[in-house]
Amino acid sequence: MPTPFGNLYVPNITPDDETGIGKWTADEFYRMMHTGISRDGALLYPAMPFASYTKVTREDCDAIYAYLMSVPPVHQKNRPHELRFPFNKRELLVGWRALYFNEGEYVPDSSQSAQWNRGAYLVEGLGHCAMCHTAINRLGGSSESQAFEGGMIPNQNWYAPSLTSNREAGLADWSEKDIVDLLQVGVSKRATVYGPMAEVVYNSLQYLTDEDVAAMAVYLKSLPKRDAEPQPTSQARLVGPEILETGRKVYETQCAMCHGAEGKGNPPQFPPLAGNQSITMSSPVNSIRMVLNGGYSPGTRKNPRPHGMPPFAHILNDAQVAAVITYIRVAWNNTGTPVMPAMASGLFSGRRMNSSQAANASMSHRASTYSRSTRPSVTTTWASALTTATFEPGCSCRW
Repeated sequence: MPTPFGNLYVPNITPDDETGIGKWTADEFYRMMHTGISRDGALLYPAMPFASYTKVTREDCDAIYAYLMSVPPVHQKNRPHELRFPFNKRELLVGWRALYFNEGEYVPDSSQSAQWNRGAYLVEGLGHCAMCHTAINRLGGSSESQAFEGGMIPNQNWYAPSLTSNREAGLADWSEKDIVDLLQVGVSKRATVYGPMAEVVYNSLQYLTDEDVAAMAVYLKSLPKRDAEPQPTSQARLVGPEILETGRKVYETQCAMCHGAEGKGNPPQFPPLAGNQSITMSSPVNSIRMVLNGGYSPGTRKNPRPHGMPPFAHILNDAQVAAVITYIRVAWNNTGTPVMPAMASGLFSGRRMNSSQAANASMSHRASTYSRSTRPSVTTTWASALTTATFEPGCSCRW
């Protein structure tokens, strides 16, 4: 697991007695989840989200422990981490914990409903959603006062949008059904998940009960609105006519077939671009990645044959990428700002696909799109398509 501080190597948690957790007791497992302290007393690095898992109940921890003890044991020694000095000194984690770790199980809010509390428990604890959707600092910590306000996911070059701002991914004006569909199905009439969030839906959220997803929707919809940044000024939104014309031509040639001449799309298969918060938010990183490397929503039980967007890195140069994204961000009364070519070349230098890689990504995606419900081997195909498309193995955690 690459981090800004060096490489972490994820430990063996199969029930192997020598190299895994086979000799751990349920009490020791709960202590690790609850306190971030391993069986041998070592302090865990916070790539393991114990700051969120501390909120998980003993009953749920015991259920996770029972499941892990049921999987086949694998005899594989753990590999030492390769962290830079001074981050390789575990004793310094005492300071990190003093600053950023508050131990304790989730305490229900008596002023809220049982459904709201269930949603809060899932989002703040087991789901550890804040690990991506909260900005982190140079020490790998985050402030509770900025919880869910969005931030870049280190080493993945994706931006996890704010869940508290209606200019990004705030859900206050969404219907609960649209939120539920996005979390459990991967697509809704309002948006489609992609990148690391597609992995979260594919590996986790699609398997939640309808009741639990509904509870998460209720809680997320209730998050207090916080818009830290002012609306962009009209001066900041000015675009040269030649850039706008280039963007319009690229859009008509490459995008309008699916998203429509007026950007209305055909939801949920093809998301709208007009009025789309994920398009107009201040950071254009995700839009650049989508155009360069394609966008792939996950195949889920309720949407086994998803539609996807092919990559254009092998067709468009940096100026064309910036122009078409700029056009989409300002057309149809959208309130975004222009994108510079340097953003496309600088952020993703060396990550462009050649035509062969792009073809392989598109072919893999088509295989998953049309065969997911009939071929059990498609999980590998889908993972290959997603990895090829983004050039990142990805992780639902932030670092």
